[in-house]
Amino acid sequence: MSMKKYFTVLFLFLVLLVRILSTDQTVRVMNNIFHTLVGDEDKAKIVIVIDPGHGGRDPGKVGVNKALEKDINLNIAFKLKALLELNDIKVIMTREEDIGLYSETDSNKKMADLRKRIEIIHSSKADIAISIHQNSFTQEYVKGAQVFYHSQSDAGRRLSIIIQEQIKEALKDDNHRKAKSNSNYYMLKKTECPLVIVECGYMSNQKEAALLIDEAYQEKLAWGIHMGIMKYINEAGIGK
Repeated sequence: MSMKKYFTVLFLFLVLLVRILSTDQTVRVMNNIFHTLVGDEDKAKIVIVIDPGHGGRDPGKVGVNKALEKDINLNIAFKLKALLELNDIKVIMTREEDIGLYSETDSNKKMADLRKRIEIIHSSKADIAISIHQNSFTQEYVKGAQVFYHSQSDAGRRLSIIIQEQIKEALKDDNHRKAKSNSNYYMLKKTECPLVIVECGYMSNQKEAALLIDEAYQEKLAWGIHMGIMKYINEAGIGK
């Protein structure tokens, strides 16, 4: 029996008892007790969408170690999901397996995929959306996680700054990158709720590419992102 059903049965028993004893005031008091006991269960949860970038025939970046971005994105996303759910947050993922969000009849599969991700975010009425990605560059020495937000989103800016700080704290590396604005990324332009893109590292960097496929390192990344989200939720008063 669920906790809510337990309290419902208890409440009905007490109502029957007090009606036998018969005073309206007693019934009102018991009704208040019932709603106090089960109120938290009925309270709307905070909703966060996690978007593991790429998938299916779109591998994303390919690392110097031949690792695929789409796989790393999904692994980190699952770890982040687990952490957020421990905080009683409702988590929706745009994908939970190696698939692209398009149909075979779509002429522009990349755009269809992005539109489907936006549709999932909008239909979920998400409070926050986090898109997980990996980066790459022509020069191998470039490295470091970086968070992007839309240039016109104050909420996105604040969220990205906090996540950037918390990732740095979790990894304890020498990354001096700061959260960065962008007005061109499709996901940033088309999403109504605060959305940030977390580029977790550079797959073109030999050392970082090796770290990005390491489970323990992925856990640290997920922890940092999760801590940033929780700090932002508290600061912004979401769900209160």
